[in-house]
Amino acid sequence: MTAAENVCYTLINVPMDSEPPSEISLKNDLEKGDVKLKTEALKKVIIMILNGEKLPGLLMTIIRFVLPLQDHTIKKLLLVFWEIVPKTTPDGRLLQEMILVCDAYRKDLQHPNEFIRGSTLRFLCKLKEAELLEPLMPAIRACLEHRHSYVRRNAVLAIYTIYRNFEHLIPDAPELIHDFLVNEKDASCKRNAFMMLIHADQDRALDYLSTCIDQVQTFGDILQLVIVELIYKVCHANPSERARFIRCIYNLLQSSSPAVKYEAAGTLVTLSSAPTAIKAAAQCYIDLIIKESDNNVKLIVLDRLIELKEHPSHERVLQDLVMDILRVLSTPDLEVRKKTLQLALDLVSSRNVEELVIVLKKEVIKTNNVTEHEDTDKYRQLLVRTLHSCSVRFPDMAANVIPVLMEFLSDNNEAAAADVLEFVREAIQRFDNLRPLIVEKMLEVFHAIKSVKIYRGALWILGEYCSTKDDIQSVMTEVRRSLGEIPIVESEIKKEAGELKPEEEVTVGPAQKLVTEMGTYATQSALSSSRPAKKEEDRPPLRGFLLDGDFFVAASLATTLTKIALRYVSLVQEKKRQNSFIAEAMLLMATILHLGKSSLPKKPITDDDVDRISLCLKVLSECSPLMNDIFNKECRQSLSQMLSAKLEEEKLSQKKESEKRNVTVQPDDPISFMQLTAKNEMSSKEDQFQLSLLAAMGNTQRKEAADPLASKLNKVTQLTGFSDPVYAEAYVHVNQYDIVLDVLVVNQTSDTLQNCTLELATLGDLKLVEKPSPLTLAPHDFANIKANVKVASTENGIIFGNIVYDVSGAASDRNCVVLSDIHIDIMDYIQPASCTDAEFRQMWAEFEWENKVTVNTNIIDLNEYLQHILKSTNMKCLTPEKALSGYCGFMAANLYARSIFGEDALANVSIEKPIHLGPDAPVTGHIRIRAKSQGMALSLGDKINLSQKKTSL
Repeated sequence: MTAAENVCYTLINVPMDSEPPSEISLKNDLEKGDVKLKTEALKKVIIMILNGEKLPGLLMTIIRFVLPLQDHTIKKLLLVFWEIVPKTTPDGRLLQEMILVCDAYRKDLQHPNEFIRGSTLRFLCKLKEAELLEPLMPAIRACLEHRHSYVRRNAVLAIYTIYRNFEHLIPDAPELIHDFLVNEKDASCKRNAFMMLIHADQDRALDYLSTCIDQVQTFGDILQLVIVELIYKVCHANPSERARFIRCIYNLLQSSSPAVKYEAAGTLVTLSSAPTAIKAAAQCYIDLIIKESDNNVKLIVLDRLIELKEHPSHERVLQDLVMDILRVLSTPDLEVRKKTLQLALDLVSSRNVEELVIVLKKEVIKTNNVTEHEDTDKYRQLLVRTLHSCSVRFPDMAANVIPVLMEFLSDNNEAAAADVLEFVREAIQRFDNLRPLIVEKMLEVFHAIKSVKIYRGALWILGEYCSTKDDIQSVMTEVRRSLGEIPIVESEIKKEAGELKPEEEVTVGPAQKLVTEMGTYATQSALSSSRPAKKEEDRPPLRGFLLDGDFFVAASLATTLTKIALRYVSLVQEKKRQNSFIAEAMLLMATILHLGKSSLPKKPITDDDVDRISLCLKVLSECSPLMNDIFNKECRQSLSQMLSAKLEEEKLSQKKESEKRNVTVQPDDPISFMQLTAKNEMSSKEDQFQLSLLAAMGNTQRKEAADPLASKLNKVTQLTGFSDPVYAEAYVHVNQYDIVLDVLVVNQTSDTLQNCTLELATLGDLKLVEKPSPLTLAPHDFANIKANVKVASTENGIIFGNIVYDVSGAASDRNCVVLSDIHIDIMDYIQPASCTDAEFRQMWAEFEWENKVTVNTNIIDLNEYLQHILKSTNMKCLTPEKALSGYCGFMAANLYARSIFGEDALANVSIEKPIHLGPDAPVTGHIRIRAKSQGMALSLGDKINLSQKKTSL
């Protein structure tokens, strides 16, 4: 929406779709009506002109009866009217009536009211007719000396605009503004004047800056921002000037304005790569993150710090600031904390890992005490993973981390407890010296575990790594304590029948080890009679799991009992004690089988669990060396192989990441000297600041650097045909949340096209920000029209519309050319991302929208088809390469991607090669897509359908 339309829609309450009044009635209202009636009539005239109506007969009426009025609302509306009304004849000459308008505005420029003067000056910035501006120049210059800053500020803008468009009207503008700047005291006026000098006469701007460079810190923030811009431009055009102005940039890092500090830090990074400069800029960024309340600002500045870290020489400097970076964890936003922890983990070294671990341990303890925030559990999970990574990279820290983390095995948040369990499993396998400590801590928290999944994992760890007699007996004690009184079926029946006396009713209590007459260890009672155990909540945990029908944990328990029993037999030579321990393990398995076959559990035991427990009973009854090797050696070797493969995969991904960061320079690459670059080449670069910033970060080439012309041409969409009277094509530039359409409109006729308007509409989650303003096209002339579209979510969108215009001198209705649709590709917003298997399964269960796509392709190789889908959808394959290697006729893989709006997209590829159809048969199968929003699931499915078949070269 243009400035005129903004004001118009603010002031005018006339419905746009109402029946427009006739020109005669409007003329009567403008001539004979009072001020209120004239105001309403003028509003209607403006609306009708904006809608493309021609009202040439009202121009003189408005000049005679409305222009002389002093009402402020009338004057506001007149500014809008003169901006949009045609001011020239069809042959391009200025209308005679505009001379009267020019005289009226000369009087307004001398009006005693400062608002009228300032508004008039702002209006003059929009005039494109030099004949109208020329008589007004003395009055405009006089406004520079007005007592009110509002008038002076707008006078500078008017002079700058006129000098830029019509330099001959005021050739001494730079000198005039320089003198004005020297004597001016108001910050906003100085900012506008300095901005003009930067673009009109940079040498004069430098002269002024040299006289006041020591007082820069005392200036207002709006002027400081302009000074930063000037220093950046000057230093990049002439690098020898850096020493002259770099001290000024250092001073601006201490500015009270966050915007100035941010721009100054970014400029400092591009001007100098010295460690002191990088440290000062990074420290400035950290202060901004901590002090700024807006989470979006925090994320933007964090991205700048991450970009700094990508440069190898800067990483060492940032490592000294890790503790300062961790201060950002005080922010409650989860996304900010996640990025902060990842950055700290990337920067951690042997010098600061101990301090990092101490801070993270404190944060973990804080989360245990704070439960009211909805993201507390997720934050605790992030902390656990970060400590896990620190312990893997620096094994000396594991002993300090494990005692704190193992307390969370009994946490109600299963996700955090699962991460702790995974960490403990990896630590106990890799660090032999920590195994006694881990086993001891695991036995301490074993009875308090609430989740059946965590309980199974803890059972496996205890069964695999308890290697002494005392530990094995402790495991048996904890199992009996967690299982309760046996046999389970008889005790539960008695309890339900009320046959147990109160003193016989049992609850969980401390267990004591006793030695029986046979010399074996037994528990006096893993239960005490302190309070009744009639409620389900009072049941021991394992007993509760079994009565709820979860017998998978019983199969895990049977495996654990078999392992520790076989190990106990190898450690104890006395036959009676061996038999007693094995008998006790078999008794526990037998009572669980009895319970599973009874009617007490909510769900009966499955055949798989029965077979597993029966197999363990058979193994214990025979105790063969072969079974001993399988249970006590092969399982641990499988874990070792899995951890080794995981470590290799992490190293490979880190290597690929480092290769991306490294700047490859060939010996025969040309050296670019900024001083030898022609000015026109310098100005042709799209965004010099961003280019140099990328260079400072180590990214010397953009994606389009290889062939920028071809890259841009690929984004050009033809909107009309070559034989249409108006030809149009659009360059579609996607910039995260914005889409900018740069539309080229060409008049292919010999007529002048008036009120040529680009009318656009959107389909999908797109929103047109502003309505392009109408323009006039001379015969065979062309013009560029820009339109901005906001994107709110990740889904395919369509932009459609038409071009309407009037032919000069024709009496027919408006002409219309329908435009081709512009399709916005979902791939512009999807980026490959990674997540753990647990997160993938959790999201897969939570997401409600699923789109099932049938594979229909001409590709005959499974792996080739998978790579083709990954390339077409921008998704990342989470299934390890080793799992996909080899050939077995079918393949299953999980894919994941994340949009720039924070939306997750999951996909499961299940494909097979139908061998019975021959070696040249194409791949068949299905792809299931799941997303949180319906639009993303459907759009991703459409993208896969369109790109399934591989085009032949």
